[in-house]
Amino acid sequence: MIKLKKDEKTEKRSFFSSDRTQRKRSITKRWITNNLGVVILIILVVELAFVYAIQTFYYSSARQTLTSELTSIVNILSRYAQDSGTNLSSEMRNTLESFSAKEKMELMAVNAKGRVVLTSSGFSPAADLAMPDYDNVMGGGDGYWIGKAENGEKIMALSANISSFSSEYSAVRVVVSLTQVDESIGAITLAATIVCIAILLLLVLTGIYFMGSIIRPITQLSSTAGKFAKGDFSFRIRYPGNDEIGDLVEAINHMADELSNAEAMKNEFISSVSHELRTPLTAIKGWAETIYMENDPETIHKGMGVIINETERLSRMVEELLDFSRMQSGHFTLQQSTMDILAELGDAVLIYQDKAAREQIEISYDEPEMLPFVYGDKNRIRQVFINIIDNAIKYSNAGGKVSIRAFEKDGKIYVEVQDTGCGIKESDLPKIKTKFYKANHTRRGSGIGLAVADEIITAHGGTLEIQSKESEGTRVTIILPPMDRSERDA
Repeated sequence: MIKLKKDEKTEKRSFFSSDRTQRKRSITKRWITNNLGVVILIILVVELAFVYAIQTFYYSSARQTLTSELTSIVNILSRYAQDSGTNLSSEMRNTLESFSAKEKMELMAVNAKGRVVLTSSGFSPAADLAMPDYDNVMGGGDGYWIGKAENGEKIMALSANISSFSSEYSAVRVVVSLTQVDESIGAITLAATIVCIAILLLLVLTGIYFMGSIIRPITQLSSTAGKFAKGDFSFRIRYPGNDEIGDLVEAINHMADELSNAEAMKNEFISSVSHELRTPLTAIKGWAETIYMENDPETIHKGMGVIINETERLSRMVEELLDFSRMQSGHFTLQQSTMDILAELGDAVLIYQDKAAREQIEISYDEPEMLPFVYGDKNRIRQVFINIIDNAIKYSNAGGKVSIRAFEKDGKIYVEVQDTGCGIKESDLPKIKTKFYKANHTRRGSGIGLAVADEIITAHGGTLEIQSKESEGTRVTIILPPMDRSERDA
């Protein structure tokens, strides 16, 4: 059975570890899919658009050059045709032979039957040469065509109709090779591709670094949280960045400090409560054994007194622990009604008159004639008074004095308990109402009495203030609101 439980725990740890690994991978995967994938798509679209624009520009420039040359040739031939003394056929031959751009392009003359009869290169093409540009212009189109020559070379051809002024020739045609143009476009495309690849590599490298800067501290945070879960609060995360992750790291380190302090206070509380419980139990057991063995009435009377006092002390401590447990679980409730705060304060002072006398401490109670009624839980309020007065006596030495007074000021009810005891260090004052915290470890107490008292007063809409100077004494002021008209009517 034990073996099965261990296997289950191991399986759970393995599952959570695997789950964490999958989460880390999913972060990188989401980054690749959502960010890098989109960037690659955008760069690809931009590159394709750039290549298309470059190709369009180069082809448009080549066409414009062909158009310019062809227009110039047609204008020259048109002037020759208008001169009656000029032989157009002879001038056509001369024009093709003296064509200045013959090194870059080829000029052709097409007869009325649609065959190329003259070329600037001197080579006659095949009779069945395909000329879509010629067919196009003779049909009323723009006479433009891009295709492949007989040798497979990519060419651009442009034809112009001259049948309007020549009966022998129907058109002139200019053809240029696109090999160099395509090579230039290819070189630019290659350069653009290299630039895009370089950008993608830079994005990948910076992305990997960025993802690592996120995943590494997250992994460290996960590992640290696991140590915190096991109760090890000694580890702290170091993160040099000043960003949101740095804020998170700082918050977790602060949480670790608080948990460590809470753990230390809890351990101290357990030790203190154990000591507090052991002391009265030891006294009760010791005196019970003495009474059991002795028949002396005086010894029995004295022992019973000690047992009663220690039992009351245990009862108060258990009640404090129960109240604290109720506060922690959210089940702390008040049974509120109209109450006379002076009656509860007077009962608390009366309870401690004899105890203070036994410990040679003077109690001075300045009781006013009357104070406004308070809407609250009289048992809880009396518990607060008892706790405060008990602390005043507990932290005072023989010959000391505890002064208690109640008064109304600015529409509030004040109860002050001041002692001439050991006082509280200034550094301990902000923590004195914290649960489990004990400023003075030489005096008895569980360290939750003030926390419970503060909770009770806060639940009544009041405040509990503490002023103290070390070696001079402490003043505790309880401020409560009086009962208003609506509560009185209710």
